Amino acid sequence: MKPLFLVSIVLCSGVETVASQNTKAEDVMLIATQVCATCHARDGNSVSSLFPRLAGQPVAYLEAQLKSFRSHTRADPAAQSYMWGMASQLDDRTIHDLAEYYARQTPRPAAVEDSRLHALGKAIYEQGSPNHKVAACAPCHGVQAQGGGSNPRLAGQHPTYISRQLAFFKSRLRSNDPVMLSVCTEMTQEQMDAVAAYAASR
Repeated sequence: MKPLFLVSIVLCSGVETVASQNTKAEDVMLIATQVCATCHARDGNSVSSLFPRLAGQPVAYLEAQLKSFRSHTRADPAAQSYMWGMASQLDDRTIHDLAEYYARQTPRPAAVEDSRLHALGKAIYEQGSPNHKVAACAPCHGVQAQGGGSNPRLAGQHPTYISRQLAFFKSRLRSNDPVMLSVCTEMTQEQMDAVAAYAASR
């Protein structure tokens, strides 16, 4: 049995234990700070780029993703390894309350690590790359990459996490967002890395 799957089973059992009691606010807090925190940290600012930072994400986006995990319509490898089992134990009320909890947390900024990538990413993020049929990111994710509605916050996210998700969209391993499937079709790996570096630094 794969180690990631074992982790999923252990964490999932924790969600089931808490969620089986009731769905009051204090129990949602326990799920967030004792179960989800194992990967995402108590305040949603995960340390490892394997797990996304959830702090400051829009409520609607988090709800949509958790429901997509629960219905198995988000099927990238990490989703299958971790979140399918986790989300299977969550009802709509708990999903909404968890989304609100993380939306209230304060996101941390990410540092600029590569100035060349940062400059290329800024151009693509703000203007797109018409020659490569790549649309600009700002109209959906915001000028400061703050996200909104069903569009995720990218500012402060792990750059490698963003880049990996773009690659999943491009390869169709993640297919739960038709807009992103279209946006990523013609993107090169360098463009994905560049956009990720810039957006994360906002």
